[in-house]
Amino acid sequence: MLEEQNIKLPERDGVNFEVWPEAIELGRMFADEGYELSLVGGPVRDLLLHRRSHDLDFCTSARPEEFEPILRRFGHDGFWDMGRKFGTLGAMRRRPDGTEVKVEVTTYRSDTYDPDSRKPEVAYGDSLEGDLSRRDFTVNAMALRVPDLEFVDPFGGANDLQKQVLRTPIDPYQSFDDDPLRMMRAVRFVAQLGFHIAPETAEALSDMTDRISIVSAERVRDELTKILLSERPSQGISTLVESGLADLVFPEIPALQLEIDEHHRHKDVFGHTLMVIDRAVALETGEDGPVPAPDLTLRLAALMHDIGKPKTRKFEPGGKVSFHHHDSVGARMTRKRLKALRFDHHLIEDVTELVNLHLRFHGYVDEPWTDAAVRRYVKDAGHLYERLNRLTRADATTQNKRKALVFAHAMDEMEDRVRELKKKEDFDAIRPDLNGDEIMQELGIAPGPAVGKAYKHMLEYRLDNGPVDHETAVAELHRWYEESQE
Repeated sequence: MLEEQNIKLPERDGVNFEVWPEAIELGRMFADEGYELSLVGGPVRDLLLHRRSHDLDFCTSARPEEFEPILRRFGHDGFWDMGRKFGTLGAMRRRPDGTEVKVEVTTYRSDTYDPDSRKPEVAYGDSLEGDLSRRDFTVNAMALRVPDLEFVDPFGGANDLQKQVLRTPIDPYQSFDDDPLRMMRAVRFVAQLGFHIAPETAEALSDMTDRISIVSAERVRDELTKILLSERPSQGISTLVESGLADLVFPEIPALQLEIDEHHRHKDVFGHTLMVIDRAVALETGEDGPVPAPDLTLRLAALMHDIGKPKTRKFEPGGKVSFHHHDSVGARMTRKRLKALRFDHHLIEDVTELVNLHLRFHGYVDEPWTDAAVRRYVKDAGHLYERLNRLTRADATTQNKRKALVFAHAMDEMEDRVRELKKKEDFDAIRPDLNGDEIMQELGIAPGPAVGKAYKHMLEYRLDNGPVDHETAVAELHRWYEESQE
């Protein structure tokens, strides 16, 4: 691990072998025009961790209008300038093997926040060291000058990387005041890299959590998403709560820290939730499976499945504790919170439905369902069926081995039955045995609410009884309609 500052890497150094040829080429193009260029941030950190990346970040002494022609020449297969107002331009090229290499180049700069503003103000800088001093953490404040491959580490980032510690290059209070989102990023690096936050940095973070309120919901959402999609999402969520940030960005989660009664008659809901997240992650599949990892929908559902418990907790006679209807209450809370965080509408609906259905299977354990009930479960779960089963399995965290085996056996049995039933009929295509036109023709009624009610009844009949012949379906329709008119 490199620990010295401004090291000139030997040509055949092990790290040098991993430097991207595109970075060297782009460095020469900038040098030919008289500009400095350095690889910075994550790519340098990953280089020292022996990780590969195809998205390369650079900073330069040139202004955007000066280096735009260079970047357009470099980027044979793409160019973008959405970040121009922040001093950033990007380009992309494809290697002969089809691999895409994306680069983004930013003028030396400083990002600061007006105390009452949600958006950063951009000021150009004039040196690499000055630019590095304004970055979030020392492990991201290292650079590699190209094409000369001079390693620049003015704040000891390589040493912190080796110790797996997060520190800010400047005073943490000033750093978090300049960009409050850095507090969320600290949590994200805990989840992504398994690092710990240095004591003085953690203290500043906890003292300044209120500052996160000026950051837009979209930016907070993006960091939360990265935390959940990381290798250690439960560790990230735990850190988010411990820091106090969750009280502001996701208050339903720290609210799960319910006091445990002295007889331990109910679970620590927060600890249980962290366990469910880990178990859900373990149940994700490979790319060819039904729930490819990492799956944001499943992980969000695991995080939120019990958020209705604090509002529904009731102390029953005999010292028991109940949480009746926490599934439906939690579903409403889930929709509200995810909307506030500006998540995608379809994702919100899916996660909300998973929270609403997460207790649905439990009745099967006590008394196996009829085929009709199994059909209804699959139909109601729809495209969420595989995720719902994984959430249900993850939620079964009992330490009682006998109960755990009974539950797992019941879930296995139900899934086997679904596979057998699907061999006989396509659950995704289940429709009533009579369509809307046939219903109107049989009953002699015009389009309207009555047709919809009849259609819904016939769908319920189809789910309860499976497919029936036309004559039987017609008889059931008339029977239901006559009763509904009484």
